[in-house]
Amino acid sequence: MKPTVYLVIPCYNEEEVLPETVRQLTQRLSEMQAQGLAGEGSRMLFVDDGSRDGTWRLIESFAGENPLVRGLKLAHNRGHQNALLAGLMEARTCADCAISLDADLQDDVSVLPQFVQKFLEGCDVVYGVRSSRETDTLFKRATAQGFYRFMKLLGVELVYNHADYRLMSRRALDALAEYREVNLFLRGVVPLIGYRSDYVFYERHERFAGESKYPLRRMLAFALDGITSFSVKPLRLISTLGLLVSAGSVAGLLYALISHFCGHTVAGWTAIVCSIWLLGGVQLLCVGVVGTYVGKIYSEVKARPRYRVEQKTGEDRPQDGRPPLP
Repeated sequence: MKPTVYLVIPCYNEEEVLPETVRQLTQRLSEMQAQGLAGEGSRMLFVDDGSRDGTWRLIESFAGENPLVRGLKLAHNRGHQNALLAGLMEARTCADCAISLDADLQDDVSVLPQFVQKFLEGCDVVYGVRSSRETDTLFKRATAQGFYRFMKLLGVELVYNHADYRLMSRRALDALAEYREVNLFLRGVVPLIGYRSDYVFYERHERFAGESKYPLRRMLAFALDGITSFSVKPLRLISTLGLLVSAGSVAGLLYALISHFCGHTVAGWTAIVCSIWLLGGVQLLCVGVVGTYVGKIYSEVKARPRYRVEQKTGEDRPQDGRPPLP
């Protein structure tokens, strides 16, 4: 039986690249249908994450003329991870599996059949893994690899060189729906599901058009979310740092007393000022780390909706008599 495959594509201000994205994905999905890798109910689901340009108008236009295109518009911008989750939750009511990918065509769409082949072999999760990072700048390559190593050091289970290019079966999507955290980091959540998984390796291309939606500031914020969402080791490091600073302070005090009684004291404020600035900086850093965790707890406790769907271009009939999601 041919599986119903949904391609879930989050979009934010992507009007420049969207026509080419629809063209390439239409061609690829049609080929998969002809090869028996995708059923007639397979679709492309574009999720507009509160775009400020003509992205939604384009999605509506393509949905009106292309039977493979569906659209989902969020009420306002909620970030890439929440937009992706909204598309996956919409797809799980109608699809046997969903493949998430970016709208900028950096993810190699030629390997989409390989994802489905792995699914047909019994995998519930298939990760798209970059075979190399030669297209990245030296800075981006070094920081990305450092991030993965740091997360591994903290004990977080991540797939190396994997972003959000992945296939998830309906069973895996049902499991994902049970994870209710507001501070969402899907690269860390999906490995926690634990079903059978495999990998598809691909080369990441340059962005086809438009500007990157992940400047350095957002990349740092995203990395911080990942670190604080899956490990409490930074809090434990604060305790260790406190012990080390306390030990250093005791050693400094003993040295000062010995110098005083030996008559080797030197008048001046340099050492005192340096010590105050050092301890003050350490204290502020520790308070900042604790504050980050407290802020995340605050967001989780309020349990506000992660996204709100404002409009859809069309709905497919859910499989197995499932009611559509609210």
